[in-house]
Amino acid sequence: MALQDLTPQLRTRLSRMERAVGWFVFLAMLLFALGFLYYVYATAERKGWFLTKARYYTFVKAATGLKVGDPVMLMGFDAGSITAIKPMPADQFMFNVFVEFELKAPNYGYIWTEGSRARVATADLLGKRVVEVTKGTNGYPTYIFSPLVWMSAAEANHLPAPANWLFGEEILSPDGTNSLARPLEPLGNLADVIAAGYTNLLLLNTNAPQKTMTGLWSERAGRYVAINTEPHGYYLLSDESPAVTEQLQRMVTVVEQALPSVLNLTNSLALVFSNSAVLTSNLNLVAVAAQPGVSNLARATEHLDRPGALGEWLIPTNVNRELEGTLSNANAALVAVNTNLGSVLDNLNRSLDNMANLTSNLDLQVQANTNILSSISGAVTHADEFVQGLKRFWLFRHLFKSSATNPPPRPPAQPIRSPKGAELSQ
Repeated sequence: MALQDLTPQLRTRLSRMERAVGWFVFLAMLLFALGFLYYVYATAERKGWFLTKARYYTFVKAATGLKVGDPVMLMGFDAGSITAIKPMPADQFMFNVFVEFELKAPNYGYIWTEGSRARVATADLLGKRVVEVTKGTNGYPTYIFSPLVWMSAAEANHLPAPANWLFGEEILSPDGTNSLARPLEPLGNLADVIAAGYTNLLLLNTNAPQKTMTGLWSERAGRYVAINTEPHGYYLLSDESPAVTEQLQRMVTVVEQALPSVLNLTNSLALVFSNSAVLTSNLNLVAVAAQPGVSNLARATEHLDRPGALGEWLIPTNVNRELEGTLSNANAALVAVNTNLGSVLDNLNRSLDNMANLTSNLDLQVQANTNILSSISGAVTHADEFVQGLKRFWLFRHLFKSSATNPPPRPPAQPIRSPKGAELSQ
C-alpha cells in the first residue's frame, strides 16, 4: 500500500513511530560507542598503556622459549613485557640475541645500578622461558625525572637555591683515588670540586620535576645522560639458564653413558637369580635327605606329653633306681647328722652355760674380796723369787740348764784366686 493511500491519522502515527525508532537506534548506537570506548579504556588501563614505561635490554645465548609480548617478572609480579627479540649481526661474536623489554611504572623504580640483573629462567616443562629482573641493592636509580643542566663552576657557585640542585655525575679527585662527589648528592662539597679544577658540572634541578624521564645512567660515562642518547634504554647483565631441550639433551647423554653400567648390572642380577635357582634346588635335596632324621625326631618326641616322659628318655630305668637309692641313703645320713648335730649343740649349750656360771662366780668372789687380786699378785711374785733362788742354788742348778742347740753352719770358704782370675769372674 502506498503512503498516499493512507489516511492522515495513519500517516501521523507512522511518522511518530519512525521518530521513536530513530531515537532508539541513535541511543543504541550511542550506548554501543560508549561501551566500546569504556572497554578500550579499561583494556588500556589494565595493560598499562597510560603508564610511563622505561626501556631496558640484555643479551642471551638463544631465544628459545621467548617471544615478543611475553611478560617480564619482578619479585613474582608482572612488571612489563618483551618488546623486541633480534639476532645480533654475524660479525658479533660476543652476544647472540638482543632482547628489549619495558617496565611499567612504578616497577622501574626497583631497578638500580647495583644488584639488578635480567634472569632468563625456565617457566615450564614445554620449553617456555621467562625474563625476570631482580631488585637493586645499591648504586643509583637507572632513570631520573629531573632536568639535566650543564653549567660552569662559577654559575654553580652562585645558584640562588643550591638545596634544589644535585650532582648528576661521579666526580673524582685529580689522582682518581677519592670520590669528591657522587650522583644525587647535594652541593655541599662544591668548593672541593671547584678546587680540584672542574669547570663544567652536570647538575640535576629537583625544583622542576618532569612527568616523563629526562635521563638514564651511563656506566661508560659515569654520569646521567639524556634519554634520547640511548634509544634501547638501560643495559642489564643477564643470568641465563639453559633451555629444557638442552637440559633434556644433557640428560640423554648422561643416560647413554650410564647404559653400559646398567646392562652390566642387569647381567649381574641375572647371574644372581640363576645362582639362587641352583641354591633352591640344592636346598630341596638337603630337605629330602633330612626327612628321615626329622621322622625319627618326631617319633622320639611324640610321647613327651606324658608325665615323666622326658626323664625316662634321658635317664634309663636302672640308673633311675640307683639314683633313688643314693638319694634315700643321703636323706638318712642327713637325718642322722641332723639328730647328732642337735645333741652336740645341746651339750655345747650346757658347757657354755657352765662356763658362764664359773666366770660369774669368779666375778662375785673378786667383787666380794677386794684384796684377792693383790694376794694373787704377791703369791705369783714370791713364787718367781723362789724359782730364781732354786736356779742359783748349787744343788738344783743342773735342773734349770737350757738344752744346747747346734751352732749355725759356717759360710763356705772362698777359693783363692789371682787378680786376673777375679777380674774375669766379675
